[in-house]
Amino acid sequence: MEEIRIQKYLADCGVMSRRRAEAEIAEGAVKVNGHPAVIGQKIKPGKDFVTYRGKTVLPAAKKVYIKLNKPRGYVSTMSDEKGRKCVADLVKNIPERVYPIGRLDLDSEGLLLMTNDGALANALMHPKSGVEKVYVVKVRIPPSDDQMKKLNQSMEIDGYTIRPCRVSCPDPAIPTKLRFILSEGRNRQIRKMCEQVGLEVTRLKRIAEGKIQLGMLRSGAWAELDGKELASLLAMVKEDGSRSL
Repeated sequence: MEEIRIQKYLADCGVMSRRRAEAEIAEGAVKVNGHPAVIGQKIKPGKDFVTYRGKTVLPAAKKVYIKLNKPRGYVSTMSDEKGRKCVADLVKNIPERVYPIGRLDLDSEGLLLMTNDGALANALMHPKSGVEKVYVVKVRIPPSDDQMKKLNQSMEIDGYTIRPCRVSCPDPAIPTKLRFILSEGRNRQIRKMCEQVGLEVTRLKRIAEGKIQLGMLRSGAWAELDGKELASLLAMVKEDGSRSL
């Protein structure tokens, strides 16, 4: 039987992403055959006994891919030590355990993809994935031409130089409503970009990721991806070796 790393096993079982698994392993929340797991440790699925916070971890029976319209006020995690509302509360009726591909911050809303396919989630969250994400952003006051110019240029956020984004005002009649298209997603990137040019964000909503659209999905609701959406999702990770499944 082929051995696999413990963090990959946890992701493949739909428990969490590999990145999150590494953090949980470091905290001692994962055990293999009764002993604390170590990052990078290899196990034999079906032979070694794995638990996460006291619960047995078993392979997912079915791969599930959904889109959720995350409301404001929910954190994009499956649990929260501060007792805040989590997206896990919105997908309790799904037989398989799914987790978010990436995240939206507490005050943001909109499209959040979720799955129990660890390999795909890891590929999409890779820094080089380059998948375009579209946001509708409302700001307190109409931006000036100079502010719009700066938003469309490369900027330094938290010591990191972000890729240039495409920012526009789709409807001149509503000058405080902007459209952001990002090919990467740093932590609170749009809010920090706006803050850097002197704009205050009052509402932020993700409406698309690649070819997958939020559409008319109501706030707090989820839907399984249809055939075309799933095909486009899988296509996002087949462009180079760093994202291969």
